[in-house]
Amino acid sequence: MHHQSRVFIVDDHPIFRKGLSHLINEEPDLTVCGEAESVGDAVREIKRTKPDVVILDITLKDTSGLELIHMLNAQFAFMPILVVSMHDESIFAERVLRAGALGYINKQEVTGRVVRAVHQVLEGRIYASEAMVETLLGKIIFKPANASENPLECLSDREMEIFQLVGKGFGRKEIAEMLHVSVKTVGTHRENIKKKLQLKNSAELMRCAIDWDQRQKIE
Repeated sequence: MHHQSRVFIVDDHPIFRKGLSHLINEEPDLTVCGEAESVGDAVREIKRTKPDVVILDITLKDTSGLELIHMLNAQFAFMPILVVSMHDESIFAERVLRAGALGYINKQEVTGRVVRAVHQVLEGRIYASEAMVETLLGKIIFKPANASENPLECLSDREMEIFQLVGKGFGRKEIAEMLHVSVKTVGTHRENIKKKLQLKNSAELMRCAIDWDQRQKIE
């Protein structure tokens, strides 16, 4: 009998979890040991099931997947994490790798790549698309001359989390509770986001964030 590596899935879309579970369970050396749709449930169930690798989305019901990556790295000595998301790879792949994940796949490419990616991160190796590898190498070699034209690149990980939550319609108090910070801290981050994105007021910030969130759903 083959040794089976245990996979835990964190995603707030039941249909996607079902499809991903099917892909993974078809592999003789992989098995899905649990699922969750929120950070709270994920942390509790990961402690209980002790998976070998975690697959998670950036956008979850109660907070950002980036926050979950930080939490898992703090609580577990070595937990290979693979991010599978519909968000713009050029913005988020580098962020999730910096946060401590070992790989990033766009949801549109899951069917052909997820099994290979899971095996790769289980070996402790980084998985990224060829386009992302080229982008990262370009930043290292040509960073001054090849600065990104995407204004969201200038946001810190925390600012990007808050921008994302603003786009989903959450207010300061709700965001503060989700990220376990004070309302004042959220306000400070919002002000920094407005300055970096050259937005005049909170209404412009909300419109910009909602527009971005809607584009992500379409893409």
